[in-house]
Amino acid sequence: MTTVTTHVDPVELHSNPAFTQGVIAPAGPTLYVGGQNGTDATGTLLDGFEAQTAQAMRNVLSVLAAAGTGPEHVVKLTIYLLAGVDIRAGFAASQSVWGGHRTAITVLTVAGLARPDALVEIDAVAIIPE
Repeated sequence: MTTVTTHVDPVELHSNPAFTQGVIAPAGPTLYVGGQNGTDATGTLLDGFEAQTAQAMRNVLSVLAAAGTGPEHVVKLTIYLLAGVDIRAGFAASQSVWGGHRTAITVLTVAGLARPDALVEIDAVAIIPE
């Protein structure tokens, strides 16, 4: 089985170097990464939106690595931001960890997250190369 994904960016839609409009993924083992907050290995929530965002992204990368895959195999990210945070600051913080791996993405502003004081939560869907 091939593990190559194909980006779908129709010419009639906006093109962005940070994300793709769609991803075609080959059938096979799929990893669903549960929502990750900006907590360290002890479960302590980091201070500040940028620090939480970067740590949440590192946590996603850790789950990917533990499953034998990486950001190049992520086909979808969903990012939940607490209402009122600076989305641009969050994007910059996430890109510093995530790098240039384009994927389909949805960003939502929410009234609250399950963990008190959490400012961001990120989940992902990835293929696992065989």
